[in-house]
Amino acid sequence: MKQLLVVFTGGTIGSKKQGSGIDVDGAGSYSLIDDYNNGEHQRNDVQLHAIQPLNILSENMTTNDWITLAAAIRRLDLTLYSGLIITHGSDTLAYSAAMMGYLFAGISIPLILTASNYPLADERSNGRRNFANAIAFAAQEQLPGVFALYENDTGKALVYLGTRITQCASFTDQFGSPYGIPYGTIVDSRFEWYPHERNPKPESLRSSSKSTWIWDEGSLRLETSIVYIKPYPGLNYDYYDFSSNQPKAVLHDLHHSGTACAMEEGPYSLPRFIKACRAQGIDVYICPIKDRSDSLYSSSLRLIEAGAIVIEKLSVEAALTKLMLAYGLYEDAAEARAFATESILYYEHNEV
Repeated sequence: MKQLLVVFTGGTIGSKKQGSGIDVDGAGSYSLIDDYNNGEHQRNDVQLHAIQPLNILSENMTTNDWITLAAAIRRLDLTLYSGLIITHGSDTLAYSAAMMGYLFAGISIPLILTASNYPLADERSNGRRNFANAIAFAAQEQLPGVFALYENDTGKALVYLGTRITQCASFTDQFGSPYGIPYGTIVDSRFEWYPHERNPKPESLRSSSKSTWIWDEGSLRLETSIVYIKPYPGLNYDYYDFSSNQPKAVLHDLHHSGTACAMEEGPYSLPRFIKACRAQGIDVYICPIKDRSDSLYSSSLRLIEAGAIVIEKLSVEAALTKLMLAYGLYEDAAEARAFATESILYYEHNEV
């Protein structure tokens, strides 16, 4: 009998309709186990246990909640379980999956985050199927690592590496992944790896050396003073006044071609903004860039010449969470920069 631990954090999968809205419910999470044990997907070789370190809607997730969640997992005796399943809200699941991927890069059992598009009582909900598929993946594959699992709008249960899932799209409620490459699918309750040159083979996850960096529960700190900026036509950088409240770093998103406004002067000039931040001792990172060794647009080069630090091959979700971790771990900015740009913790670079 395989022992699996369900780690409830709230979210839609643990919510109920209350009046005209949807909110977390004290019994909503645990009813998911009852539904599974009495449903058509129930496995006879699995016994489920549960803890609930958090009970929040995921849009309310903070770095302190990540620390609470990580500490609860860290205290477990993982030799007692064949896998962990974290039920989570869909709004911030991609960020939480990346952070858990970094913090538990060396985990010896599968850790799977999953969610639901609607509360379980709604007939449109995919929550029961996502939960059942996560259990099947954990019980059958015993594949060590951090994953996310979610059924898409065509009914495919997609499996993602924790650091390679991107935010849900607003109108379709669908998660994505860099290059559109999931790690695999669940078909008839069995995992099928998606063969691609960018995807590590399952046997490499089983045989790869464990993460060499170690974090301590008592001193784990995630930096909240990271400012994230998304480009758009007419973005006026004069509104970003850091004279009285200075962040440790800025992560500036880019258009799909790795560009942003590169005019030399004026309030819309990103090079001007980068130089102003550098003068205040604020690191400015740009992401995503697929590969900086490839031919870049001249506007991208001007951003780099102005002093922007390139984070290449990472999604924005993976980059932002890594910066929170880097600047939380290191007081020295040079060490934080090296950690953010040079280390590889858990397949966050979108290549094998």
